[in-house]
Amino acid sequence: MEDIEAIAVLQDPVRRRLYEYVVAQDHEVSRNEAAEGAGVQRTLAAFHLDKLVDAGLLVTESRRLTGRSGPGAGRPAKLYRRSGGERHVSVPARDYRTAADLLAEVADRARLDVELRAAAAREGRAVRAAAGPIEDLDAVRAVLSARGYVPRADADGVVLRLVNCPFHVLSERHPALICGMNLALLEGLIEGVEGLRAYMDPRPAMCCVAVADSKNNDH
Repeated sequence: MEDIEAIAVLQDPVRRRLYEYVVAQDHEVSRNEAAEGAGVQRTLAAFHLDKLVDAGLLVTESRRLTGRSGPGAGRPAKLYRRSGGERHVSVPARDYRTAADLLAEVADRARLDVELRAAAAREGRAVRAAAGPIEDLDAVRAVLSARGYVPRADADGVVLRLVNCPFHVLSERHPALICGMNLALLEGLIEGVEGLRAYMDPRPAMCCVAVADSKNNDH
């Protein structure tokens, strides 16, 4: 029921815009920034941001944005970022996570990583065929957004970093197996696309894989 209630919170269009804006950023977001990003007034943003916190979708901390302390430093600002929790809803209840974990454990013990990567590459090619032509990072970004990766281009626009890993729980328990699968999936997706390359780039709270435009980058 908690998962259902949390997801129901996102039915409000303002809350959904605020949530999507906060999740897409590479830093903690203030109320002022969130309001501007979502195109709403600050007081309205503050109300809905706190509703998202109550639902467990965002977490907060308070920090002075000036970097100063003591008298005259100003009040700490309330900052928001995505919660590390996951929400799953199915009616009636299903337990696909346990099944996936058991299958991953068996594949890990049986050293089926080569077979898994081959299957993932085929899936990536199938996704590309269904999505249509993929010629640049923008097209990759659109496909990966639809699959839950939350891709974000770096400042130069030549490396696509993935803020969310759709296989997060499994990757924590079976990192070599699942990250290898993830890499093969993206390699299959961009196979044959000149200049694009997927590579391992594990970072805290992000996906283990990134995609670079090698025509304009040394990756």
